[in-house]
Amino acid sequence: MPDYEAPQTIPKPTTEPGRIARFDPWWLLVFGVVGLLAILIAGKPDPFRRIAVFVTDGIWVTIRITIVSFVLILIAGLIGGLGRIAKNPLIHGAASLYVEIVRGVPLLVQLIFIYYAAPQLLTAIGEGIASAIPALAGPAGLLIGIQLDPFVAAVFGFTICYGAYMSEIYRAGIQSIPKGQMEAARSLGMSYTQSMRYVILPQAVRVILPPVGNEFVALLKDSSLVSAVAVADLTRRGREFMSTTLLSLETWTLVALIYLVMTLFSSRVVSYIERKMSVGK
Repeated sequence: MPDYEAPQTIPKPTTEPGRIARFDPWWLLVFGVVGLLAILIAGKPDPFRRIAVFVTDGIWVTIRITIVSFVLILIAGLIGGLGRIAKNPLIHGAASLYVEIVRGVPLLVQLIFIYYAAPQLLTAIGEGIASAIPALAGPAGLLIGIQLDPFVAAVFGFTICYGAYMSEIYRAGIQSIPKGQMEAARSLGMSYTQSMRYVILPQAVRVILPPVGNEFVALLKDSSLVSAVAVADLTRRGREFMSTTLLSLETWTLVALIYLVMTLFSSRVVSYIERKMSVGK
């Protein structure tokens, strides 16, 4: 009897045939800016090292507020996008009204309104309920004199504003999928919700990934606006250092370079995810 030889397993290629994994040259720009930061801080400890130490906590606040807001923005955008394509006229109208109104008001105005004006509005509502319905005076009293935490107000403002833009991104991505995909899913016995979850949305994610990544980078830069509502982010910490030392050039040079590192790094990560998601398309 001839000896049996087990078939050899051929390793799968790490990339598609004809595609070569190449280094993204834009990472060189990231490394260059990081190197420039390191040279400034190490070569001129006074004042650049003092500035870096002073604004370090503001960097973490900026990163935290960006990530928390973006997660909520993705959820709000998905709800708004599904509402924009809903056949129910009430849901469609409410989602469309939200998108049109929010996109027509500047982000800075929304942040200031939520932090400074919204508590007054809530107080007026609470007083009105307490006077009109004495039985609800207890719950309504919670609204009287309310003051929002700056971080919470900033996250709320970003979620409302960017959620409107994200709604349109979701809507465009969902509508870009051929209608035959939904019809095929429904013919297999799937419900509308199952069809959206397992067939339409996974395909739409690939379509909307580039604009979603751009929104994240834009959000990271716009996070500097929260300094107007008493959030001690990178920009506010830079203003505080400048006001005490009067070193405008050095302070804002370092702050600008830190923002540049964060945005360039985020852009490269988004680009990497896009390439990974596009494999096999």
